Amino acid sequence: MDITYNCWHGCHKKSEGCLHCYVYRRDESIGKDSNVVYKTRSFDLPVRRNRKGEYRYPSGSVFALCFSSDFFIEEADRWRQDVLDMIKERCDCRFFCITKRPERICECIPDLRKYPNLEIACTMENQKRFDERAPIYLSLELIKKTVVIEPMLERVDLSRYIGQIDEVVVGGESGDEARIIDFEWVKDVREQCKKAQVGFVFHQTGANILVNGKLYQIPRNRQHQQARAAFKD
Repeated sequence: MDITYNCWHGCHKKSEGCLHCYVYRRDESIGKDSNVVYKTRSFDLPVRRNRKGEYRYPSGSVFALCFSSDFFIEEADRWRQDVLDMIKERCDCRFFCITKRPERICECIPDLRKYPNLEIACTMENQKRFDERAPIYLSLELIKKTVVIEPMLERVDLSRYIGQIDEVVVGGESGDEARIIDFEWVKDVREQCKKAQVGFVFHQTGANILVNGKLYQIPRNRQHQQARAAFKD
């Protein structure tokens, strides 16, 4: 992602993947309550201009939207349309967000076709959440359907819906209390994607990864690099 765009901050833990949320860890370290949702000073970031009257961020920029909250969280209902208007204004840029609340997408954006530059992925960290969220998310009129299994907490069978998915992103959990990801789970999802001709990305190893029965602890600054190196073909 090119530009982090957190238009609001704060969230509520929704499911198993949220247990060691990095936003909560960071906020706790400075005594902040992550459950308080508030509009940030970066709210109008995409449409800010320089002294020449030009957009500060040029055409083609990619905005990572709402990575310290959830774009579809209820408290932000009063602010969301303003952000959607900015997304529409900056039709020359791309916006990407990840949600655990696919059931709210159509309620919050009745006509997704109005925002072709907004890409919405959905995270499903285990089989229970995949079975719960996939049918809702994959039924939507989205330009690209990306399933994010991160942090991956167990082996996940995608077969029931894999023909409707464009890309699957897999990753482990970071932090001192990170749960273990088994590399066999990652390889299994990759194989499912290869057979169905679906895009696959191993995003990060996480802090604790089990490979051939051996547990490896990966430093934070090497987790993405190690994931990229995991598959050579």
